[in-house]
Amino acid sequence: MTEHTCFKVSIENNIAHIVLNRPEAFNAMPRPFWNELPAIVQDINDNARARVIVISSTGKHFTAGMDISVFTDGSGIGAQGGDQYARAEAFRQFVLTLQGSFNCLDTARMPVIAAIQGGCIGAGVDMSSACDIRFCTEDAFFQIAEINIGMTADVGTFPRLCKLIPEGWVRELAYAGRRLPAQRAKEIGLVNETFTTQEAMLAHVMELAHEIAAKAPVAVAGSKRMINHARDHSIADGLDYIATWQAGMFSPPHMMEAFAAKAQKRDPVFEDLAPLRKKM
Repeated sequence: MTEHTCFKVSIENNIAHIVLNRPEAFNAMPRPFWNELPAIVQDINDNARARVIVISSTGKHFTAGMDISVFTDGSGIGAQGGDQYARAEAFRQFVLTLQGSFNCLDTARMPVIAAIQGGCIGAGVDMSSACDIRFCTEDAFFQIAEINIGMTADVGTFPRLCKLIPEGWVRELAYAGRRLPAQRAKEIGLVNETFTTQEAMLAHVMELAHEIAAKAPVAVAGSKRMINHARDHSIADGLDYIATWQAGMFSPPHMMEAFAAKAQKRDPVFEDLAPLRKKM
């Protein structure tokens, strides 16, 4: 397995487990983070290495957000050359690159489950909101912290969070920089469940991941695609799209295997997703 600066990665029983691994820095996200995460996820997605992705973390906090070095190392945020408009255009491209590091979670063919302990701050909210499902410990909290340093959150929080929780909550968190505690996050639907310990949370997450991994991967990928499309389009567009999808992806062999396995009281056996062709 490739060595990473910010992550540990393992793949077992069709589950890829990506672990943020800088506990001494509260898993803040330095420049390597933004390159490593999309490379890891893209490799799993393109090569069909797993059927589910789990993202968890180490130490006291899930993540303290973007590492200050991203702002101060001089190679990205402070683009050199050109006039102020050229620099503004270059900075826009820099932000789009950061956004792309989390877009991969949204566009991956397989579901992504986040297991969050402690603080999920700043860019951590961007990342977790790009996941399919979120769980957290009872001591967890979410914070749109960018307002506290005089900036607007820009890596994905608002476009996604407004689809996940009531807009009034997004506005309160964004304007005031307040912490959203775990119990309230559950009440408003940001997380599915809370747990007393990280161990209990991870046990639950892995049980769910195993259950998902046992389903027909094409049907799971289709479900994720349909849910994302429904989120971003009208009901009429969603109905039309799923009809078109089914015209090409409806799979009687997968259904027959599911029926046979149930009748024979055994686990079904499904083919993995096919690796993607990136070159001719």
